[in-house]
This record gives sequence, C-alpha cells and structure tokens, in this order.
Amino acid sequence: MKALLLIGVVNGFLAVALGAFGAHGLEGRLSEKMLQTWEKAVQYQMFHTVAILIAGMMLLRFDSSMFASAGWTFLIGIILFSGSLYIYSLSTIKTFAMITPIGGVAFLVGWVLLGIGVMKMVG
Repeated sequence: MKALLLIGVVNGFLAVALGAFGAHGLEGRLSEKMLQTWEKAVQYQMFHTVAILIAGMMLLRFDSSMFASAGWTFLIGIILFSGSLYIYSLSTIKTFAMITPIGGVAFLVGWVLLGIGVMKMVG
C-alpha cells in the first residue's frame, strides 16, 4: 500500500526534525531527564518508521493483510508511544507518560503481525 510508504517517509522526516529540535531547541530548556525522554521518543519513532516502510514494501510485493495491519499498528504505536513522550517531555504531566505503554503494546502487536505475514509468505 503506497499510503504506508508515504506515512513512513513523513514519519522519517518528522523523527529527524524532532530529533534536531530536541538537540538544539530544547537543550537548556528541559531537564536532563526530560531531554532523555524526548530522545527515547525520537528513537522509537525512527525505529518504527523503518518498520512501517518495511511493511509497506512487503505489502507492495505480497498482498497480505498482515503487512497492512502491521504498518497501521506501528503508526498507532508511534502516535501513542512517541507522541505521549513528546507531550510528557514538554508538559511533565504524568498522565501522558501513562499512555506510553499502550503504544509499546501496539509496537509489539505490529512486530507479531509482521512476523505472521513473513511466515505466511515463506510457507
């Protein structure tokens, strides 16, 4: 699905931009702990951006709903995991940090779906 590839490209751009913003725009404005939290959000966004791109490429080659589901689940994970950490870093409102594990579960589900798709593909 071309949409997943475009979503992956946009997320890659955003991860780089948010990483640069954290390193240059937030330094000295946030505590060291909150900067580390921001960096963790960027890392997980980028890792799962690559996963979205892989799912999208696999979907172009092998028409499997597992690859589509994996890609969309990775996106949900980015929004919930990284998004909640970005907001938490800026606000320090712990409620946002409590959303993060739900995004982590979405990441895990995405990897399982991707794995099932690969297993079906190879027989």
